[in-house]
Amino acid sequence: MSILPKRNELGFFEIRLESIGGLGANLAGKMLAEAGVLGLGLNGSNFSSYGSEKKGSPVKSFIRFCEPDVEIRDHSPIEQPHIIGIFHEALYKMVDVVSGLDAEGIVLVNSPRDFDGIKKDLQLEYGTLAIVDALTISVEEKTKVNTAMLGALFRICDFLDPDAMKKVIRKTFEKKYPHMVEPNIRTFERGYNEVRFKHYDAPVGAEGKTFSRPLPQLGYLTQEIGGAIIAPANSILKDLSGSRQGFLPELKIEKCIHCASCDTVCPDFCFVWEKGEDKRGREQMFLKGIDYQYCKGCLKCVEACPTDALGDLREAIGYAEANRVRQNFPYAAGRI
Repeated sequence: MSILPKRNELGFFEIRLESIGGLGANLAGKMLAEAGVLGLGLNGSNFSSYGSEKKGSPVKSFIRFCEPDVEIRDHSPIEQPHIIGIFHEALYKMVDVVSGLDAEGIVLVNSPRDFDGIKKDLQLEYGTLAIVDALTISVEEKTKVNTAMLGALFRICDFLDPDAMKKVIRKTFEKKYPHMVEPNIRTFERGYNEVRFKHYDAPVGAEGKTFSRPLPQLGYLTQEIGGAIIAPANSILKDLSGSRQGFLPELKIEKCIHCASCDTVCPDFCFVWEKGEDKRGREQMFLKGIDYQYCKGCLKCVEACPTDALGDLREAIGYAEANRVRQNFPYAAGRI
C-alpha cells in the first residue's frame, strides 16, 4: 500500500519550492529529498533552477517522490505540483508562484499575515493555505528561513518522518557548523508546531491553476536586424522589492548629515537627493528619502552610515509604500 497521499499519472508526488537566492531553498530541497529517500526508502530526486547565483534572484527547487518500484526518468521542471512552498511572499510581484497548482493542492507561505489577505494577493481560489512565520522563527533562533519551512513542510507531508529529517540536519551541519545543529533542530520543531492551516473548498469539477511559462520578448523571429536595441533603457521601471529578505533600511532624517556614504555603497537608485543651500548659503545636495522600489534590502547603507541615521527594520506590509520617496527621472520618462 502506498504511503504517498497523491500521485500523478507518472506515479510521482511532486513539490515545488519558490524562493529567492539567500534563503536556502536549494539546500532545503536537497535535505527534504534525502529524508524521504534515506528515511523511508522512497525513490526521490531533487534539482534546482536559477539564473545568476546571487541574493535576491528568483530560485525554484523541485522534489519528486515515488514508490521504490517506480523509476524516476523524468527530470523536467515540476509544472503541476501537489505542494508549493513560498519562502518569500513578495515573490508574487515577480513570479507566478502558484502556477500549475492542483485544485486540491497545498500552498505553504512564509508570512505573519492573515489567511484571507494572502489568498487575495496570490489569487488563490481554493485548496489549502498553510502559513508559518518562518522569518521570525529564524531571527529568534539565529538560523535561516529554510529550516523553519522544512518543519512546516513535514507537518504538511505527514507521510514523512520528522526524526529522519532531524538526522539529516545533524548530518548536514555537524562537521562544518556543529554549533548550528541544535538551533536548526529547534527551528525545525518550531516550524512543525507553529504552522497554521485553512482550507477553501473547491467546487465539483474545479480545475487547478494553468501553468504559464514566461517567454522572452525577443527571439529569432522578433529580434531587430543587426541586434540593435531600439527601446530606451528600462532599469528604472523594475520593482526590486521582491528581492528583500524581510528587512529594509529605516531613515531617521533628523540624524542625517548628508554625507552620501549610503549612496556611495548603494548598488541601485535607492537614495533620492535634492539641491538646496546650507546655513552659509552654499549650494549643497540634501538627502530627501529612500525610493524603496529599488531597494533589495542588502543593508550596505546601514553599515556605511556614520551617524545611525539608517537602521535595519523588519519589513511590515505597506511600510515601503507609505514611506517611499520617488525618484524623478524626467529625461527617461519623457524620452528626451
